[in-house]
Formats: sequence, C-alpha cells, structure tokens
Amino acid sequence: MMDKGALFGKYEVGRLLGCGAFAKVYYARNIKNGQGVAIKVINKKKIVGTNLMSNIKREISILGRLRHPNIVRLYEVLACKTKIYFVMEFAKGGELFAKVAKGRFSEELSRKYFQQLISAVGYCHSRGVYHRDLKPENLLVDENGNLKVTDFGLSAVNDQIRPDDGLLHTLCGTPAYVAPEILTKKGYDGAKIDVWSCGIILYVLTAGYLPFNDPNLMAMYKKIYKGEFKCPKWMSSDLKRFLGRLLDTNPKTRITIDEIIRDPWFKKGGLFKEKGPEFEFSFYHDCYCEGMDDKFYFVKPDHDEEDEASSSSSSLNAFDLIAFSSGLDLSGLFNGSLNPIVDGEKFISASPADKIIESITEAANSADVKVCKRKEFIVDLEGPNGNFVARVEINQLTDDLVVVEVKKKGGDSDHYNNIWKKKLKPKLADLVYDSELHPAGEIGAPENSSDQVSVE
Repeated sequence: MMDKGALFGKYEVGRLLGCGAFAKVYYARNIKNGQGVAIKVINKKKIVGTNLMSNIKREISILGRLRHPNIVRLYEVLACKTKIYFVMEFAKGGELFAKVAKGRFSEELSRKYFQQLISAVGYCHSRGVYHRDLKPENLLVDENGNLKVTDFGLSAVNDQIRPDDGLLHTLCGTPAYVAPEILTKKGYDGAKIDVWSCGIILYVLTAGYLPFNDPNLMAMYKKIYKGEFKCPKWMSSDLKRFLGRLLDTNPKTRITIDEIIRDPWFKKGGLFKEKGPEFEFSFYHDCYCEGMDDKFYFVKPDHDEEDEASSSSSSLNAFDLIAFSSGLDLSGLFNGSLNPIVDGEKFISASPADKIIESITEAANSADVKVCKRKEFIVDLEGPNGNFVARVEINQLTDDLVVVEVKKKGGDSDHYNNIWKKKLKPKLADLVYDSELHPAGEIGAPENSSDQVSVE
C-alpha cells in the first residue's frame, strides 16, 4: 500500500508497474512540469551485505555518463534513511518481451528495433560501457514505438578489464543469451558478448523463439558452445547470413559493431534512409548531445582553479546525499578513492553556510590558522609558514542541507593531518548532519518516506 502525497515534494506516485525481490517500480508524475516518470524504489536494508550493492553503484555510475535516445535516461536519484529512488524515463509501451511473446515480428519491424539497439550498444561501447545482460526483458518501448535499453546493473566498464589479458572475467548474464566464450571461463571481450546477445535478440524478434533452448541447462549450454541453431524457413537469405555472423562462436571472427552497421541487411531502410553517407560515422558516436544536463553528473568535469572557485551548487545533487545516507555507502562513486588527503573529505550539514564559515573561522583562529575568504561560500585555510593550505567549499544540496568539502591545497601531509584532523575537524563535529537523529520527514526527505512507497 502507498500513502497519498508527493514524494520529496516533487513527484506524485501512482500505479505499480513492476516488482522484484529488492525493488518496485512505480509510475509517477513530476509535479512541476507534469512529465510522467518511472520511479524504481530500492530498500537499502534488504541489499546491505549482498552483491546487489555493487550493482546499484555501477548502474548509477554508468547511467550518469550515458545520454542516448535509445537508452532509458536516469533523471535523478533521491534517497532517505531507508530507501533509494531512481527517477527514470517512463517507457509507456512496456517491455519488448511482452510484444514479441504475442508473436514474431516482421523483418522490417525487427530491423527497426535492431538498428536502434545497435545504435545504443555501439554508443555504450564507444564510452567503455558493456551491458552484459541484453535481452528483450531489458528493452522497453516508448509511446512512439522507439526502443529503450534499460537495466545496467550487470554492466562493466573499461576499468574492470584485466591489464594482463585485456579481458573481463566476471560470469554474468541470462543463460539463453550468454556467449559461448563466457562458458569457457577464460575471459571475454565485453563488446563481443554484447554483439552475441544482440544476435540472440534479433533471432527471437524474427523467429518468435530462442535459437538455443533446452529444458536441461547443460544441454542448452552445449548447443550454445557448438553454435547449433537453425533458422526458420520464413527468414530471408540475407537475414540468415547476417545471423550467422552475429552468432559466430569464435569471438575473433564474430562481426563487430562497425561491420554490423555496414551489413546489407542492416542498412535497408530505417536509420540510414534519411541520414546520408556521413551517418555511418556518427551512428553511435555522440549521436545524441542536445539537451544534455551537466548538473546531473556526480563527477565534476575537469576545470582550472578559477572555475573550481566559482562552481555553483547546481553541480551537486542527491548522489551526494546517498553517499552520506546511512545503511549504504556509495562514497566510492564520488571520491574515486578513499584517500582523504588526495581526494578531500565531505560531510553533510543542516547548518546555514554563514554559520559553518563562522565555526571554521573560530576553530582556525584557535589553531593559529589564517582564514582567507575567496568567494561567498569558499574559504582558504593557511597555516604558519605555508606548511598547511586547505580549501573549504560549501555547496547547497537541498533546501535544508549543504555539503562541506575540505581539500588539501598545499603543504605536506603530516602538517595537514596534524592541523586539520587533530585541531580543526574535532571542533566542527556539531555541524555534521546525523540522519539517525532526524526522522525521514524532517530534513531532505518526504514525511513518512519509509512508508510512502513500500518495498516489502
């Protein structure tokens, strides 16, 4: 059940769209602009101690860097003490799986969806992202009949590739869609296994059933490993040939994305019809830049010191709130490492910015540290003889909360530890916001938020 009211004062939550073991997805409406969205609600208590924590971190990280018309967009992430809310693009048409379950598609319609799928997958690969769980259940359709790739919880990025062999090694995916090289457990190329899964999807769309299927899992794996499948008689010869290249059991000779977009079967109609010869190059490289919202990203772009000093609060959002929210530590997403000297320290405060600066100034004066105010919410701290230089930057997170970030700007690490950690930081303890002391309805969270969207 769900109480009436607005989630975080921003969304009116409506009907249940789907549910799983750890999350439920609801339809909601943005109160400000009336836009329909899907909100995935994750119960933090149920995922603590499971490998799903890393999946959630990965999905947030990956979706934060992707902007493509055929990838479901993550608008923002909200959080309270017990739950995480993914506010996502709503695909009114539902799962592609539900549509193909009613009967196979024509080659023309299958080609349209496949072109959009390859556009999205190629875009991901160009940014070092490999989905690793492509299947019709993870493909949605919007109100205009356009495909949307979703569910990046099992995705991988270039950082996960082993330097010794240049391959990924984590075993994942859905049995009927996994590539044969995954079964060998010797490592695999993320781009190659995505292409294989795309081949399975194309076969399902045009045949109406799986190419490799058996009630016995091991028997099915043997068919996949050997590449034993037959195309139905209604498929065209060009499609049969194309599927043979997609479902090549040898990853070294399997067709690549660049080769796919030049294949005769693939190029018929659809996306190439109106774009002309230059579209082959731009097919998945930066094919969607208009309307990008930079403030969404939780990783700030590189900038010089002056840009850093004038950065605004718009560069922070609820990703930071999740990082500090009890029960699920996502701080690794924001700091890149856990070295407070190199990457700085952050804490959330419910105190006004001027009160925070006043407290920092008092603490600094008692430690013989000079305070230099550079901008309205940025101060530099300098110790005797320049052996300690740090910057304190205050950014508005919500109407009631701010993020205070402290970074070492000069001097040596010993003096930084001695002055900041031992003399200044302890005197600022009262400024730190403690979510355990504030019920969900008080600061930065909706009233009765633990019950507003129930995850059982």
